[in-house]
Amino acid sequence: MKNLFENKLVLILSMLILGGLIGWILKPSGSRQEETHDHNAESGASTLWTCSMHPQIKLGEAGDCPICGMDLIPASQMPSGSGNPLVYEMTPEAVALAQIHTTKVGGANSSGELFLTGKIQADERENASVTAKFPGRIEKLFVTFTGEQVKAGQKLATLYSPELLTAQRELLEAAKSKSSFPELYQAAREKLRLWKLTENQIHEIEQGGQVKDQIDILADQSGVVTQRNISVGDYVSTGQVLFNVVNLNSLWVLLDAYESDLNFIQLGNEINFTVAGLPGETFKARVSFVDPLLNPDTRAASVRAEISNTGQKLKPEMFVTAKIQTKAGKAASEISIPRTAVLWSGKRSVVYVKVPAAERPSFEMREVSLGARMGENYLIESGLQTGEEIVTNGAFAIDAAAQLSGQFSMMNRPEIKSMIVSEEFRNQITAVADSYFQVKNKLVEDQLNDAQKALSDLDLSLSRVNMTLVKDQAHDRWMEILQGMKDARAKMGTAKDIDEARKHFSMLSYHILEMTESFGINKEVVYKDYCPMAFGDQGAYWLSEKKDITNPYFGASMLTCGEVKQTYVKGQPVMNLSQNTSNSASAHNH
Repeated sequence: MKNLFENKLVLILSMLILGGLIGWILKPSGSRQEETHDHNAESGASTLWTCSMHPQIKLGEAGDCPICGMDLIPASQMPSGSGNPLVYEMTPEAVALAQIHTTKVGGANSSGELFLTGKIQADERENASVTAKFPGRIEKLFVTFTGEQVKAGQKLATLYSPELLTAQRELLEAAKSKSSFPELYQAAREKLRLWKLTENQIHEIEQGGQVKDQIDILADQSGVVTQRNISVGDYVSTGQVLFNVVNLNSLWVLLDAYESDLNFIQLGNEINFTVAGLPGETFKARVSFVDPLLNPDTRAASVRAEISNTGQKLKPEMFVTAKIQTKAGKAASEISIPRTAVLWSGKRSVVYVKVPAAERPSFEMREVSLGARMGENYLIESGLQTGEEIVTNGAFAIDAAAQLSGQFSMMNRPEIKSMIVSEEFRNQITAVADSYFQVKNKLVEDQLNDAQKALSDLDLSLSRVNMTLVKDQAHDRWMEILQGMKDARAKMGTAKDIDEARKHFSMLSYHILEMTESFGINKEVVYKDYCPMAFGDQGAYWLSEKKDITNPYFGASMLTCGEVKQTYVKGQPVMNLSQNTSNSASAHNH
């Protein structure tokens, strides 16, 4: 019995050891298979790699950015959104569902130049319809597609018509007795002429002495076929439109002018316009007609100019950006926008501006100062620029979606960082900004000596700022900024090499940005630019008077590295965005 028990115990232990051994063998194999599967899933051919600095780069494998040399990262790791809390992104489906419509802002500047948008249209007087003058069946088509060029007198189609056969027989019979009954003969010929048969066609019928069972339909004018309404075998009735032909040698430029613009537009005003399809080319025309009726939906009237389309460069439906030289002067400097674009919350109200060149539809919340209301439009005192594209329908839907997602909205706006100062003080610090731009541009050109020489102009501009023009909190803020600029300027002036100068320039830029955000400067628009690779990827900001990136921290070696982080429009208050403040501070903590 004891041997039997020991044998069973040995058997059980052997089975447990064998089972454990098999499990140990199988487990690593399964793990390796799982790991291999995950790896393949992550590094499959569908993975795209992009650059955090240049998101337009999309490659099928890991490596370096061909522009800046940074390591590429999976596109899935790129943060969605612009990083600007005032910008709300939407999907194209959401934009369509919310019925969002946008319109470019028109207006005039202080030199009397009025900016309008519109499109090219065919001259309505050059439209022609080729109709059937008698009933019949289409036997042949010589023009088979729209867009085909035709010339006056060209064959368009061949028609068989029993009525035409009868009219030809009447002519042949009347021709036999035309000496006795000339009236009948002339009536028979006139009938065919009214059916648009040419003199040659009628003469051929008389000379041949036989009726023709098929007659060619000819083009009345030269142009482009815009519509073909028939096919071979169709039976057409009298008056039916067979083709539409338009002559594109002369075109109309139709522009939309708001009520506030109409007072400054006169017949004969010169128009200079461009079209997106022909970059670099400018066309000229003159105002020939102003529509006496306003469109009740857009509250705009159509302004028309005529232009000769030599070379057929211009096409109908091309979008136009036009500039009209008026004699309005400063009175025409205001911008007018539709009432539907404004989310009203007092004098400082909100509009949504479409972000240009965004990968997904994006809209920036923008505070504007409202002027007088003119009908269904508001005049804009500050906050918008001519040519910007604003939401004119669906602004409330965007604002509600932004509020629900926790972003800034009309009811949840950030605090205003800008302080109220006199125009005289703002003019003086604008001169400081101009001197700063000279220093910045010399660093862009890698010219250390010239940049240090330009600091003398900065000193002069700072010395001319009258600190007594600002009081209380604004005075304390200016004195703090002034001291920071002087310290950065002094260190930059004694820098031994350009790398050290650029380090101190970043501190100067920080205080210049603080000055711009706190008090504003009298420039139509300036830009807050950012380079994430400056100073060993710590990043640095600078203020620029140009929209295109020119990097003062790398110069020619990486001239265009960077991006526009914020746009400062004249008269528009600057929001106190906490993430921008922290980023600015950390960017200069070297």
